[in-house]
Amino acid sequence: MQLPSRIVNQEGTWRLAPPRQEENDMTTAINSERARPVDMKLEVIVVPVSDVDRAKEFYTSLGWRLDADFAGADDYRVIQFTPPGSGASVIFGRHVTDAEPGSAQGLYLIVSDIEAAREELRGRGVDVSEVFHAGDVNAGSDEPYLFGTHRVDGPDPERRSYRSYASFRDPDGNGWLFQEVTTRLPGRVDADATAFGSAADLAAAFRRAEAAHGEYEKQLGHRDEDWPIWYADYIVREQSGEPQPA
Repeated sequence: MQLPSRIVNQEGTWRLAPPRQEENDMTTAINSERARPVDMKLEVIVVPVSDVDRAKEFYTSLGWRLDADFAGADDYRVIQFTPPGSGASVIFGRHVTDAEPGSAQGLYLIVSDIEAAREELRGRGVDVSEVFHAGDVNAGSDEPYLFGTHRVDGPDPERRSYRSYASFRDPDGNGWLFQEVTTRLPGRVDADATAFGSAADLAAAFRRAEAAHGEYEKQLGHRDEDWPIWYADYIVREQSGEPQPA
């Protein structure tokens, strides 16, 4: 948007004059505001099920928060659950979707500790796969939701972020994947928006920072009195995907 030039009278002659500096500043601010993308937050994923009460019992058993169970006219019913620490929820019910029950696949749940997440669900009576990682893409695919690769037993040998998984299904066969993420790829999280979904995630970040700081102190050869600052910088860099200091 360009503000119109002003019409001024100079010695009896009317002419167009360029906008004042404050008008240019206003134009810049307006254009900047329009260039900023509108926030679009993923809120709900629809999971198609055949038996609403059975699905409700299952997702309750996961320890997920029950947000709503609404019934309406014409046998309409919608139920909403939210996984711990998640900004998005899942809904299912009757007359919510015409998708085939069990057709929702490759639903990713990000966790900071794959073994802990797996053991928690196993403790709740959920059948969860062993931890696995993605194999060589050239070796053929037996898991379409691992980017065309196949499953290899055990976590990623180097325990790299994004590389270790475990899977489970709900009673209709809708497929969920745990994915262990400890360090985000660059640009995924703003450094000034570092956040954790739970105390457990924050504690895991502190443990990783502690291990890294131990190596840092070995290089120093003495105790680092500014360790809180070092921890904070490490955690923020890890979350935002920025390289850690050498």
